[in-house]
Amino acid sequence: MSKHGSGKSGLPRVLAASALAAALVLSGCTAGQNGRPGASGTAAESGSDRDENRVYLSTAAAEPAVITGTDAEAALAASQTLFQSSPAAVVAPEGDAAAIEAAAAEAGPAGVPLLLAGDGLEAELQRLGVRQVKTFGAPAGAAESIQTDEATGTAVSGTAAASGPAEWESVLGGIEILDPDQPLDEVAGAEEAAPFSVLLGEDARKDLPAAMAVLQAAGVRSHADAAADPRANPETVDFLRAEPEHNILAIGADFGNTAQFAARTETAMTAAELPGGGMLAFPSRRMVALYGHPSGPALGALGEQDVEAAIDRAKKLAGEYKGLSDEPVIPAFEIIATVATGSAGEDGDYSSATDIDLLRTWVDAAGEAGMYVVLDLQPGRTDFLTQAKAYEELLKEPHVGLALDPEWRLLDGERHMEQIGSVTAAEINEVSDWLARLTLENNLPQKVLILHQFQLRMISNREQLETGHDELAVVIHADGHGGPGQKLETWRALRQDLPDDVWMGWKNFYDEDTPMFSPERTYGDVKPAPWFVSYQ
Repeated sequence: MSKHGSGKSGLPRVLAASALAAALVLSGCTAGQNGRPGASGTAAESGSDRDENRVYLSTAAAEPAVITGTDAEAALAASQTLFQSSPAAVVAPEGDAAAIEAAAAEAGPAGVPLLLAGDGLEAELQRLGVRQVKTFGAPAGAAESIQTDEATGTAVSGTAAASGPAEWESVLGGIEILDPDQPLDEVAGAEEAAPFSVLLGEDARKDLPAAMAVLQAAGVRSHADAAADPRANPETVDFLRAEPEHNILAIGADFGNTAQFAARTETAMTAAELPGGGMLAFPSRRMVALYGHPSGPALGALGEQDVEAAIDRAKKLAGEYKGLSDEPVIPAFEIIATVATGSAGEDGDYSSATDIDLLRTWVDAAGEAGMYVVLDLQPGRTDFLTQAKAYEELLKEPHVGLALDPEWRLLDGERHMEQIGSVTAAEINEVSDWLARLTLENNLPQKVLILHQFQLRMISNREQLETGHDELAVVIHADGHGGPGQKLETWRALRQDLPDDVWMGWKNFYDEDTPMFSPERTYGDVKPAPWFVSYQ
């Protein structure tokens, strides 16, 4: 058989004159649609204008889907997804590595499905309209065949070699079984590759050889995605976007369920990428940020210079971490959007909101410079959600995240500097629910949500935090200052009983730390190395 090409159009297969089944009739199966994406019912249902000696691949548009299970299950599902019909197939027993390897070496290049003995095999052969099968190894329960190596004259196991009809007749339902030495090259292959882009889990190539042979036979393009999330790596995003008209398939349990994978795929195909590429905040990158307010140096290092100089400073800071991390380090701003105040103000909330137009200047400039921005809230007696919603316009930007600072969250009757504020997990969950919906509804990449903390009491019932939103990367940020021992003790305390799916952050204080950690100490002494580091 002439092997088709890969890619968007593929290379036409040669239509060979076939002696395979010229006088045979199609199987009389009547199985209907099997529900797999791209499947199109039985070969008999596909129309009388079809060449019964040619392989036909699924070409209809289909929703993203995930294939999981054993090699037998994955190969079956891949065949159902990618093939409309095939006059021939290759079959091997499940669990016989040598037989499967030999079968894959024939099925893949020949362009016909490789299926393993088990539930669904006979039905799939009927759906495909298979008339002839080449078998390798022996089905379960059959006596192992013994063959002689012609070169040495020694007896060898027959499980890795093509086997004869007797062992397989009851398994294959009367389909003609080719002789072991009869090639498959008289089958006319599909004219083009199946229009599918396939993401492979980390172990798919090793653990699912039969399924991999089915992919090869269908000529699909594939890409190993170790993160098992199409949003994570720029390389995966580029792979999917290179053929945007393709159906998308994932193979491996780590990709999650089909609904989750479909949502992630939609983001990967259409959303803007984060600075540095991809749509997941971590672990594809780390961030180093200047913290403060544009009004001046009193509130942090960010305000010690204008926006352009601040961008240069943030980039220089991030550059000092280059070589200390396997991940790229992205420069960032953490801008105080609402500032805690000593007086109640007109609305009585002890918090002053920064004008959106002023913040927009910094947000836009940072975005153009390839930087991330986090808006920090010090809400006083206002709840965090109310303040977050006031900055919805900026939070719709793909490179803008949110920070909540419980130190400055007051209860009625409290005032700043008289006590350390706190917030309940329930109030934080209201913000994370809203921010996740905002991200999803506006087709945005994952957002960073930072929770500042230097005492456990600052977030009550922390174990109840909702940290599983697919749209958010939640960071617990160690915000304490002091000597190295104090800071590391705070770090260790905050990491105890840490909720699932949380990343850790760290703050370096230019004036209050004695001494301030260098980049080497920040990534070396602080273990594990923090994902988000800010400088105040």
